[in-house]
Amino acid sequence: MSDSQGKKITPWGAIKEVFNWYPSEYPAEERKYGHRCFNFKRVKLTETRLLFKLDLSILIFACLCFFTKFLDQTNISNAFVSGMKEELHLYGNELNWFNTYYYIAYVISQIPFMLLISRPKISRWLLPSLEVIWGVLTFAQSRVTSAKQLYALRFLVGMAETPVFAGTHFILGSWYSGPELFKRAGTWFICNSLGSMFSGYLQAAAYKNLSGVGGMSGWRWLFIIDGIITIPIALIGFVVFPGVPDSPKVWYFKDSDIVLAKQRMAKAKVKKAGRLSLDVFKRTLSRWHWYIFVLCYICMIIASYPAGYMGLWLKQEKYPVSEVNTYPTVIYAITAVSSWLGTTLASIYPSWIIYSISMASMVFSCICMTVWMIPTGLKFVAWYLLGLSGCASPILYSTVNTVIKGDAEERALVIGSMMSIGYSFNIWVPLFLFPTVGKYGAPRWSKGWPTVIAFWTLLWLGFIAAVVLHRRE
Repeated sequence: MSDSQGKKITPWGAIKEVFNWYPSEYPAEERKYGHRCFNFKRVKLTETRLLFKLDLSILIFACLCFFTKFLDQTNISNAFVSGMKEELHLYGNELNWFNTYYYIAYVISQIPFMLLISRPKISRWLLPSLEVIWGVLTFAQSRVTSAKQLYALRFLVGMAETPVFAGTHFILGSWYSGPELFKRAGTWFICNSLGSMFSGYLQAAAYKNLSGVGGMSGWRWLFIIDGIITIPIALIGFVVFPGVPDSPKVWYFKDSDIVLAKQRMAKAKVKKAGRLSLDVFKRTLSRWHWYIFVLCYICMIIASYPAGYMGLWLKQEKYPVSEVNTYPTVIYAITAVSSWLGTTLASIYPSWIIYSISMASMVFSCICMTVWMIPTGLKFVAWYLLGLSGCASPILYSTVNTVIKGDAEERALVIGSMMSIGYSFNIWVPLFLFPTVGKYGAPRWSKGWPTVIAFWTLLWLGFIAAVVLHRRE
């Protein structure tokens, strides 16, 4: 098979490239530039050191931040099936409403926060500060006594967590480019799945070992433990997170590191942030990028919704609470592998090939779910196949960073719009397609699963259209 540049690459070559994070060879143009200005070996060594510093700072903090975000985002579903439902008398559609209030905050806050994170003086401090806030709010959820209190807290948690996902993509796209961006984005996205997976194991352990301790139910202890994990990671962010290249220099960077980082981005034609004005909206809406990428993300958000509710099916089938919490973690494990491996392979082979394989797997899984009356083993397979969608988001966002690298403000606005508008559909669409109870309720979703097939297909078509339009440009 040929790589994304049309060169033949063997399977062994692909395997080596997957783990080649610090290339030993540079393009001929860069080698020529190195000889003309200064010793090439020194250039190569300096750039490798810079990438290593970036990985230790941006990537590690971003991974920990993303891990706690999904740990805190997923705990509501795990708590719901582990005693919260019965203790708080949540026998209606409350679980969907918890998510709805969370996503309302996402929609309201996304674009303002994305424009803020593109500001050099703010971007260093925004994510760590917000993580402290949502950590405190996570603690508060352990003391709720009614659904109304949880509605308010989920709204505030959603607002504090708003820029973590899209903002980190923007930060990655401000320091990395090309194949290195795809590889780091895929590795970072693993923490989505790890946070969700760890939450299941954590809730199972809390239910088993902490129920009744301190007079509290096991599900309440889940929020306390999550808060204890979150706050220290936020404090680490204040020390190591560098923001964007034009932010005030962090302590571990030399002046030469910042100069080299800016040269790398200039060479990759990644434009740094400029002044904010109404012209940002005008030029963004005059190009195809906003329309195609926002449509893709709407489809992805709606189509991905059912993957987190395998626990409801297990509970309906009368599986023990420990298995209800742990069996769905297999989905997250598969998501973690596919997000890393799929995105990395998309930096080697044409991204549309990897995307097509992922989308075909999703359609097959949803067809099985639509039929529904299938052997239990096949149904487990269908649930677990949903994990192969893990690479869909990091490949899409890495593509956005690559396609719109020449306009930082448009890039921030497009990424913010994808999250804001995408999650605005998540506020109301699941209430109709994926209700918790009722004739068309979870986990059968006789209306939801067929619709998801259409959205996965539309996502695939949108991504292919973006690739074609970008190549024509």
